[in-house]
Amino acid sequence: MYGRRSGFLTFMLAAGMAFIYVPMILLVIYSFNYSKIVPVWGGWSLRWYETLFKSEAVWNAVALSLKIAVINATFATILGTLAGLAMVRFGKFKGRTLFGGMLVAPLVMPEVITGLSLLVLFISLKQLFGWPQDRGFTTITIAHITFSLAYVAVIIQSRLSGMGETLEEAALDLGAKPFRVLTDITMPRLAPGMVAGWLLAFTLSLDDLVIASFVTGPGANTLPILIFSRIRLGLRPDINALATIIILVVAIGVAIAAYIMFRQERQQQRDMQIVDREIP
Repeated sequence: MYGRRSGFLTFMLAAGMAFIYVPMILLVIYSFNYSKIVPVWGGWSLRWYETLFKSEAVWNAVALSLKIAVINATFATILGTLAGLAMVRFGKFKGRTLFGGMLVAPLVMPEVITGLSLLVLFISLKQLFGWPQDRGFTTITIAHITFSLAYVAVIIQSRLSGMGETLEEAALDLGAKPFRVLTDITMPRLAPGMVAGWLLAFTLSLDDLVIASFVTGPGANTLPILIFSRIRLGLRPDINALATIIILVVAIGVAIAAYIMFRQERQQQRDMQIVDREIP
């Protein structure tokens, strides 16, 4: 019975992994296809990588996406951290329920509705104040911060709820100022959650297509918008090459993160072994 169940679980795991990774493997293989027609194999070639690296439009889109993603992740982390602190550490205050509901609303709101509402907002602001003059970098960044900070706030709330307040209360009892407790105790312990929130906000911004397509304008194409616009005209081998490079960069990032986490876990195990040896 146990062997039969184990075999079934192994099969389901293999099927799930194949469903996720086989399309990626095929995409990588066809990025080296010489033929202009994607499904037709014409031999191995780096032709489309050369075409990709000579494409100014692609690299402009990459630069714009990275710039927006970094700014969005930074501001979303700052605002999301402040919102999480307010929800967990400030106790009950007037309007807390409304604030909490508005904070998580972007998580459940369809992206089409979010993008449309932001578009109406920017059009209204331009009519009333003459700003923004054009939709592009600024409007996309504001739109991404709007929904990304909600994800960061949820991560920070979860991290703060799991930390407890014992150390903060002990520091206050010993005479530390609240700001000193925040900077010396709370923030260092909160740092892993802030890093996780920053990375999530960065990824969400880099991957967004729907909201960005509503609030962008002529000449301000992010990488997802550029890829989608080219896919609508038919599959192109240079898009496969671009997707392969993105997969490679993500894989390297995941490997580095896994290595760092492994090193930290090994270090914690060594520290615990030292403590166990020193304590009789």
